[in-house]
Amino acid sequence: MQTINDHCTVARGDNGIAQLTICNAGPLNIMNSAVIRGVREGLELLAKDTSIRVLVVRGSGEKSMIGGADIKEMATLDQASAEKFITGLRDLCEAVRQFPAPIIARLRGFCLGGGLEFAAACDLRIASQDAKFAMPEVKVGIPSVIHAALLPRLIGWGRARWLILTAATIDAPTALNWGLVDQVVVETDLDAALAATASAIAECGPEAMRSQKALLKQWEELP
Repeated sequence: MQTINDHCTVARGDNGIAQLTICNAGPLNIMNSAVIRGVREGLELLAKDTSIRVLVVRGSGEKSMIGGADIKEMATLDQASAEKFITGLRDLCEAVRQFPAPIIARLRGFCLGGGLEFAAACDLRIASQDAKFAMPEVKVGIPSVIHAALLPRLIGWGRARWLILTAATIDAPTALNWGLVDQVVVETDLDAALAATASAIAECGPEAMRSQKALLKQWEELP
């Protein structure tokens, strides 16, 4: 395992499969400015590695990949610092979307707010049965912005409105039914499911897969 910086490490496996772990962000892997910056820098560094065919992103521990943005830090922000914080979160999610190889999100426990936006920016999402999903920002007086705009593309406008306007929490089976995640498995099978999907992607032509991901992004902009 290689330590990239204080907030992310990478482990490289066979056939171009790599795993980035978000760390030193508390038990729920909450994103403050330093975590956002560290994970973005890690993604940007790994994006230059052409040997990576697929990247799995996970959080340290089993309570969350990313629990959400740091509400305590956000409560101290003025307009200028708030814009800087949101810009940092936007740039992090864009680093996921611009990553040349497919990214799979490993989802356990809570996936809330900015964490759900990060997950939505990933190419595939595999969750355990204990995963919970919500966009609770409106409960604390903050609108959902930037990559929350990906949600209607995944789950449709009606369900996106419900999730964002009610701040409701949904469970993993509901998320699967809505199309928010691609697969749900029991907790003990999560890593095996991730390995199987990552291996299937890694066995494909790496240049073709990178071109396919770029095409999928282009298709999002077409009518």
